[in-house]
Amino acid sequence: MIDLLQKVAAFVFTLGVLVTFHELGHYIVARLCGVKVLRFSVGFGKVLASRRFGPDQTEWAISALPLGGYVKMADEREAEVARADLPRAFNRQPVWKRIAIVAAGPLANLLLAVLIFAATYVHGIPGQIALLAAPPPGSAAATAGLREGDLVTALDNQPVQSWQDLRWRLLKSSGADSVEISVKRPGADGAQHTLDLRSLRAADWETNFLPKLGLRTDLGSPLVQEALSGKPAERAGLRAGDRIIAIGNERVRSPSDAAAFTNARPGETLHFVVGRGTAEFETDLTTDVVEQGGRKIGVAGLRLGVDPSVAEQRNVTVRYGVLEALRQGAQKTGELSLFTLKMLGRIVTGDASLKNISGPLTMADYAGQSAQQGLLTFAGYLALISISLGVLNLLPVPLLDGGHLMYYLAEIIKGTPVSDRVLEVGQRIGMAVLALLMALALFNDVSRLF
Repeated sequence: MIDLLQKVAAFVFTLGVLVTFHELGHYIVARLCGVKVLRFSVGFGKVLASRRFGPDQTEWAISALPLGGYVKMADEREAEVARADLPRAFNRQPVWKRIAIVAAGPLANLLLAVLIFAATYVHGIPGQIALLAAPPPGSAAATAGLREGDLVTALDNQPVQSWQDLRWRLLKSSGADSVEISVKRPGADGAQHTLDLRSLRAADWETNFLPKLGLRTDLGSPLVQEALSGKPAERAGLRAGDRIIAIGNERVRSPSDAAAFTNARPGETLHFVVGRGTAEFETDLTTDVVEQGGRKIGVAGLRLGVDPSVAEQRNVTVRYGVLEALRQGAQKTGELSLFTLKMLGRIVTGDASLKNISGPLTMADYAGQSAQQGLLTFAGYLALISISLGVLNLLPVPLLDGGHLMYYLAEIIKGTPVSDRVLEVGQRIGMAVLALLMALALFNDVSRLF
C-alpha cells in the first residue's frame, strides 16, 4: 500500500509540474503578445478550486481530470468577446503571434528539460568509468580487438565519461552498421576500433544490448539488494546480502551480466552459485517469462547492486560549471528530442514494437520507481517525460499544438485562415487518432501489469 501511494504521489507531482510548466509557456507568451487570458487550468473538466487575480482577473483553477491542462483566451470563435477586449482576442492576432503563443507550451517543456539536466550536471551525476572486462570470444567487441582493461574514451569522436555515457551514445547509433570506439589501454597509446553493430536485431536495442555486443564491465560479484516477494529468486532461497558468483558455467561480473544471462533464458531452469557470508551454496532457479518490447525475456525477480568496495574504485562523478552545464543540458535535450522522433518513426515503419507506447499506469510505475531511487534519478525521469511531452505536442496532429501550427503554416501559404469546415474535420481526425493512441497505451499498460 505504501509503495502504491508513493507511485501515485510521484505521478501526480510529475503531471503537475509538467502541465503547469507547459501551460505557463502559453500564458506568458500570450500576455507578452497582448492577448487576454480568461482561465489558466491544471486539469480538464469540472473546476474544483479557483481564484481570480492579476491585471485581467484571470481565473487560476484546478480541475477534476488531471491528465493535462489548458489556457483559455478571449476568442470570438469560442464565445462572445466584449467590445473593449476585441483587439486582445486571440483570433484577431497576426499569425506570427498565434504561432508564438501555441509553440510556447511545447518549447517550455523542452526548456524545463534543459534546466533540469543543467541542474543535475552542476550537482554532479554519479556513474562508473567505462572500463571493459574481457569480451566473450566471437562477440562483436572481441572481433573489434577490444580487450580486458580497455577504458572507453570516445564513440564516433564524441567523448565518453562513464558507462552510462557509453550506453547512451551506442543507443543513438542504433540502425548504423558500425561505430568507431576509442580506448585507452594500459601501457599503450590510445587506439580506435571499429565495432560492428549488425549482429543486433531491432528488438535487441529495446533491451540490455551492451552484453550482446560483448561490452561488459568487471564490478565483481553483484550483491542481492532485494529478492522480490513471490518471484523465482525468493523461491530459490536467495535473500538480501547474497552474492551472485556464477550462473550456469559463467562467472558473473556485474549486475548487467546477471540480467543479460537471465533475460536471454525465459522459462529455463538456471543453476546459481551464491555466496552468503564466507560460505557458498548452489540452487536452481526457473525464470519467469515476461513479454517486453515484443519479445519474451526471462526474469529472476532480483534487485542487484555493486559491492561498495569495488564501486568506490570504479565510480566517477560527471560535473560541470553553470554555463557548460547549460550547454550540456541543451545538447542532451536536443539529442533526446531527435531520438524520440527517431523512435516514433521506427514505430510507424514497424521497426520498433507498438508495445513501446506507454500510458498513465506505466508512467506512474516508472515515476514511483525513479523517486524511490533518489532525487537525481527522479529529476532525470522528469526531464525525459518533459521532452516526450514537448516533442509529442509539436507533432502535426489536430487538437495538439503541432496541429494548430500546421493550420497557421497553411494560413501563411494561402494567405487566409483555414476554413471552419477544415477545422471541424481535423478535430474529428485528431480525436480519433488520440483516442486510438490512448486505447493502445492503456492496453499496453494492462498487459504489463497482468
